[in-house]
Amino acid sequence: MLMPQIARYMTHQPWTISPRGTLRDAHALMREHDIRHLPVVDDGKLVGIVSERDLGMLESLGVRRGAPVREAMSEPVYAVGAAEAIDVVARTMSEHKYGSAVVMTRDGAVEGIFTMIDACRALAELLERAVA
Repeated sequence: MLMPQIARYMTHQPWTISPRGTLRDAHALMREHDIRHLPVVDDGKLVGIVSERDLGMLESLGVRRGAPVREAMSEPVYAVGAAEAIDVVARTMSEHKYGSAVVMTRDGAVEGIFTMIDACRALAELLERAVA
């Protein structure tokens, strides 16, 4: 079986946030769109990623919701091209305990995001095909 590319399972055109946005803005986007990861983009360039878990941890430490996203974002970001094989991405995510991989175009724009939820969906589909 030919290994599928990550583009097949990624979430296309993910929501992003500016590093100057607030933690409150990040929370609102995540709640409104039922997501847990936001790529942080500045002038079209990927500069970090912020997760629901990152936000919760900072709030437990007393960081105010008006603080800028740059205080919560993680960097560098695990980024891949859309043609990357799903097994390579999944293995790297599991080895490093990454919750997501940001999928980039050749010119450096955010094209998609592949999360653990996408990985579970891919696993289910691949298992169904393997036993069919």
